[in-house]
Amino acid sequence: MAETEALPKLREDFKMQNKSVFILGASGETGRVLLKEILEQGLFSRVTVIGRRKLTFDEEAYKNVNQKVVDFEKLDDYAAAFQGHDVGFCCLGTTRKKAGALAVHQTTGPCLHIFMNGLDVMCPEEGFVRVDRDYVLKSAELAKAGGCKHFNLLSSKGADKSSNFLYLQVKGEVEDKVEELKFDRYSIFRPGVLLCDREESRPSEWLVRKFFGSLPQSWASGHSVPVVTVVRAMLNNAVRPSDKKKELLDNKAIHDLGNVDGSLKP
Repeated sequence: MAETEALPKLREDFKMQNKSVFILGASGETGRVLLKEILEQGLFSRVTVIGRRKLTFDEEAYKNVNQKVVDFEKLDDYAAAFQGHDVGFCCLGTTRKKAGALAVHQTTGPCLHIFMNGLDVMCPEEGFVRVDRDYVLKSAELAKAGGCKHFNLLSSKGADKSSNFLYLQVKGEVEDKVEELKFDRYSIFRPGVLLCDREESRPSEWLVRKFFGSLPQSWASGHSVPVVTVVRAMLNNAVRPSDKKKELLDNKAIHDLGNVDGSLKP
């Protein structure tokens, strides 16, 4: 596959551009893995994490990570945190523990996806909408105003603003509203159930992995995806030149692109 063969060169060419990047949601599982992969690959000259609290990193590799602490309820006061970034990754989302009230109103599929993302806030229905739509959209607006050219949004399989399920409806709404901001490049990732691989997994996450692990590979891969595969798809996609204003990668496309190169290192 020509694309596979070209990836190492694409990465090197990308590094030469000395681009800067910010990550929203680095305290969640996807954002955490994304930050780790970005640092290991050395794709960006400057890496900034934007969140509501300062994160603690012990490894030497994280010493040059910039951290911007913001109040998501007053984001306009923190516009400077979003300035000067070429690429942005938004992995904001709510956790199972904090989204319990919402879970009652959702079907199993969307609920499982909700449970695997992380922003540690109180999250009944109005809280969920505030985080997954309002915080995301306001962050995207500030990123656009700050000069971000390529905005990457972690959404969900089945996202649709006309859905009867609040979770999928909100995801679809924010996808459309971010598109209206007209980034030079806008990439949407719609994974199925995110499979985490923490050293200390929540019991629910362990059950999810066991469930999908017992299913035929073809079915499981159609409805779920490991977090690390999503992250690799995001980065492999970012280094590929594209003349498309909008890209939408569904669960299959994420699997395909995220598994192009298992090590993700040239």
